[in-house]
Amino acid sequence: MPTTPPGRPARRTAVHTLSFSLAGACLLLTTPATAAPTGLPDDHCAGRTHLRVPGAARQQADCLDELTTAGTVASGHTDPADYAGLTPKDLPTPSGVPGIQIDGYFPDTSTTNTDHGWHHDSQFVIRLPDHWNGGLVVAGTPGNREQYANDKAIADWVLARGYAYAATDKGNTGTAFYRDGHSPGDAIAEWNTRLTQLTRASRAVVTQRYHRPPARTIATGLSNGGYLVRWQLENHPELYDGGVDWEGTLWRTAGPNPLTFLPPALRHYPVYAAGGPAAAAARDALHKAGFPAGSEFLWPYHHQVYWDLTQRIYREELDPGYDGATEAGTPFCASGTPACDADYDYAARPAAVRRAVGRIALTGRIGKPLITLQGTLDVLLPISQDSDVYARMVHSAGRGSLLRYYRIEDGTHTDALVDAFPGRLRPMVPCHRSAFEALERWITENVLPPADRTVPRPPDAAPATLLTTCPLS
Repeated sequence: MPTTPPGRPARRTAVHTLSFSLAGACLLLTTPATAAPTGLPDDHCAGRTHLRVPGAARQQADCLDELTTAGTVASGHTDPADYAGLTPKDLPTPSGVPGIQIDGYFPDTSTTNTDHGWHHDSQFVIRLPDHWNGGLVVAGTPGNREQYANDKAIADWVLARGYAYAATDKGNTGTAFYRDGHSPGDAIAEWNTRLTQLTRASRAVVTQRYHRPPARTIATGLSNGGYLVRWQLENHPELYDGGVDWEGTLWRTAGPNPLTFLPPALRHYPVYAAGGPAAAAARDALHKAGFPAGSEFLWPYHHQVYWDLTQRIYREELDPGYDGATEAGTPFCASGTPACDADYDYAARPAAVRRAVGRIALTGRIGKPLITLQGTLDVLLPISQDSDVYARMVHSAGRGSLLRYYRIEDGTHTDALVDAFPGRLRPMVPCHRSAFEALERWITENVLPPADRTVPRPPDAAPATLLTTCPLS
């Protein structure tokens, strides 16, 4: 049974153990970015003892021969459990990136993150390669993971290209993240505050280390990390030159949002899985809720691992009153059970729930270039209920010239599933890298990316090809 972190009383007594780990989802090393590296071999870790992270309550700077997971796993400067399941098993790991790693945390009252034995949230990692290309990449984590969650999917690759890199745990972690704060929506609202805080601090640290500010600052992330990219470019565009949003979560007051499309999945999937005369109608109801035809092979896994847990803990964060004294609902309750999340009706809930969602909602009013990509077989955040809608929001807000949107055929939310279903899915990670390179050209050379499109999966492409290439045009 989860314990209550200091700083916020539990909203109610916990009666169910939350046991699953929410991922929130994800080749070869490409040519380094065009800006000339400024570090030299004899500058290894220069000035490490003089670096200060503004606002940090604690920091620890280490000189490393390797900043990528090729070295940080052995040196203890990452946590493989944090990024487990987010990338394909054969994803290559670049190496040869010496530099400084700073671990630390900002002042906070919650204690869900136990990394380094600190038992303190708002932990961050900042990596400063000796050979710097002039840029900075900042990221928040997917799901409810900690600050190393992007190390395989994002950090390794951008560090090998010469970028400085910074990531935050978003201020609360784990499946009881909703206990942080005092009011509905507090925990998720903190995610946005913490990425803003880290961006400002890491820009200052980069300036200390290299004696000039970053020439470009790029926000990127997947799932909940992609949501953060959208929110930052809407609310703090002055901090960034652009962003890459990889299947970001859409929070929208009027819907759709996860509280509108996950309950139908929980309600109808058991009927579909049972077979019999009602199965076809249940399948059609899942399709109507946004889960695309052709994705049925992914439904059993998502029902077991994602749909139920995701609905309960995010509903608890935004609408804790729905289930009375029970904390985060009843796992896998049958439709018809009182206060069952399978029967949750967002539209019928009190106005206070929509106000809580409104605190974290997106508007589409981005202020810097954004590339969004999502897989067509995403069945945690169905594309028709997420990025398709967000792209329309951006255009409706008059910001369409700042957006490029790519629907990746046969991509899904979590890239490890590519290994579980060979030949049926394509990995998203090379598409993210293609999008990142397209953004680089857009913001540094004014080369417009290809027009919005669905990127097809080549029908005869070998797995190794799909793991290393994803042309957007």
